[in-house]
Amino acid sequence: MRVIVRTVSELCITVGTLIVLFVVYVLFWTGVQADGVMSDQIDQLHQQWSKGSVQPAAGSTGASAGAARPAAYHYGKPFAIMYIPRLGSTWNKPVLEGTGTDVLKKGLAHYAGTARLGERGNFAVAGHRRTYGDPFKDFPRLRPGDAVVLTDGSTWFTYRIDKGPYKTVPTDVEVIDPVPRKSGYTRPGRYLTLTTCDPEWGHSHRLIVWAHLDSTQPVESGEPRALRR
Repeated sequence: MRVIVRTVSELCITVGTLIVLFVVYVLFWTGVQADGVMSDQIDQLHQQWSKGSVQPAAGSTGASAGAARPAAYHYGKPFAIMYIPRLGSTWNKPVLEGTGTDVLKKGLAHYAGTARLGERGNFAVAGHRRTYGDPFKDFPRLRPGDAVVLTDGSTWFTYRIDKGPYKTVPTDVEVIDPVPRKSGYTRPGRYLTLTTCDPEWGHSHRLIVWAHLDSTQPVESGEPRALRR
């Protein structure tokens, strides 16, 4: 009997230790790794932009009417950096093309098939609420009027949130329609949709915010007012 009790006790201790290690991995180590990966993505963009390999996005101040259509986004590759002042003065994340699991581990993910940055339609982006750097951990803090600023290296795009956070289910794909009518929009325009999971450690629902393009300006003119401190 003593041998059985001792064996069961040791087994429970082992299982408990493994659970604690797993929790530490999920809560801490994946975040450390993701922060490093996201920093690498941002560095990659800055290096690319410093070499002058920037094509103005459609609808940007740097794109002339006769210019060729900008190159397509490539799956898993970063093409912009997002800033949300409401989430902190140091909050900035890379935006990559595609919403695969591998992409979401590197930063924010642009829904393929939705509008390009600054383009007419709905530029839709997803991000993890928890794990892999917790990019949208404070998503519920977002409010109408908040700025969401992005740059593609040539232009600053400032969007203003109009509605959200709005709670819905994962199958509600209408939230990223070109004109997301649940946002209250009724006409074609230049919109932004951000999505993340809810509850904080689950994925049974989604939180959504919608914004419209408020202004653009060349990078050479300095930071937009929304980022000035």
